Amino acid sequence: MKKLSRKALNRSFLNWFYGHLTCFSQEHMQTFGYMLSMLPIVEDLYDTNEAQTKNLMTYSTFFNTEPQVGSVVVGITAGMEEARANGEDVDDETINGIRAGLMGPLAGMGDSLVVGTLLPILLGIAMGLSGGGSVLGPIFFILVWNIGMFLIMRFLYFKGYELGGKAVEYLVGEKANAIREAIIMLGTMVIGGVTAMWINIETSFQMLNSEGGVIVDLQSTLDSVYPKILSPVFVILCWYLLSKKRMSPVVVMLILVAVAFVGVLVGFFDPKLTY
Repeated sequence: MKKLSRKALNRSFLNWFYGHLTCFSQEHMQTFGYMLSMLPIVEDLYDTNEAQTKNLMTYSTFFNTEPQVGSVVVGITAGMEEARANGEDVDDETINGIRAGLMGPLAGMGDSLVVGTLLPILLGIAMGLSGGGSVLGPIFFILVWNIGMFLIMRFLYFKGYELGGKAVEYLVGEKANAIREAIIMLGTMVIGGVTAMWINIETSFQMLNSEGGVIVDLQSTLDSVYPKILSPVFVILCWYLLSKKRMSPVVVMLILVAVAFVGVLVGFFDPKLTY
């Protein structure tokens, strides 16, 4: 009976941890990173180059999910590949069916949990520690993020390997959907809290009379209707461009830079900088 060595499993996990975006493109996404992570597995289980090539090509189909939580899929297929090498009824279609079935639900779960919840919390703490130019903030984020993700991804990988195909029933179904919805709600609350704490947009626009007196102070007027209204307006604008217009984050950031630049030039914004 063939059994994957600990060395092969560790190499497989490390390949996924460091290389899940290997040769990333819109056409293949994480496909080649997945193949890289499965390379130590097939090399450990099969003796000939022909068998290794044939079984590695199973993982050449399209794959894309949230990479941290998605570690469990790589572990599952490592366990299934071991079962196939021992003559069990596992073929390419079975493996790729499980991969395709899991990558969508895990992407939603991982994006909500990691990107929508954990990252904003860590960044909020890091920004708080960075007050006054302190280096504690970036050091905290780099260490906690990398060490934390390494441990979480490693746990998920090996848990997926232990469960094999049985993991599907835990990751897809009514309970998983309920957990995913709860995580999405929590992530939305965290994003709202981070927005309220860290985003503060105000206008310096004023209308003056001939004697230099203030006729209209736009910020005061807006505050009398809805205090700090410009902050949620810009957040909603970014959400609209990202979600509805399908713009990339880079394009949205460039738009915000352009708005800020023009706003400062015409006097709508005041960065309060001194030279």
